[in-house]
Amino acid sequence: MGLLKTAATVAVASSVHGRIQRRQQARWAAQDQASVAAMPPAPPQPQYPPPAQPHQHYADPAAPPPAAPPPAAPPPAAPAQPVDMDHRLAQLKQLGELLSAGVLTQAEFDQQKARILNG
Repeated sequence: MGLLKTAATVAVASSVHGRIQRRQQARWAAQDQASVAAMPPAPPQPQYPPPAQPHQHYADPAAPPPAAPPPAAPPPAAPAQPVDMDHRLAQLKQLGELLSAGVLTQAEFDQQKARILNG
């Protein structure tokens, strides 16, 4: 009888894990698409040559040419989307149930708990 209980527990845990994994992958894909859509478009590159530097009569002809200006800094990253706290609590509850059922070890539980809490 104990073997049947263990098999049923493993089946439930596997099912829960699969659903969580699919839901997380869908959420991450949606977040990736949202962050790409929120990024401003890249400025168009000029198709013409840049204007020549004005001629300076007083400059030393043996001096090296002036250095080019540094490239512009990249735009700041888009802020992370707020994570639904109810979803996190549900995940933690399921994790606790898996730990109490003996499906997860304490180390696995701690690792997954940290991952959920850190977003």
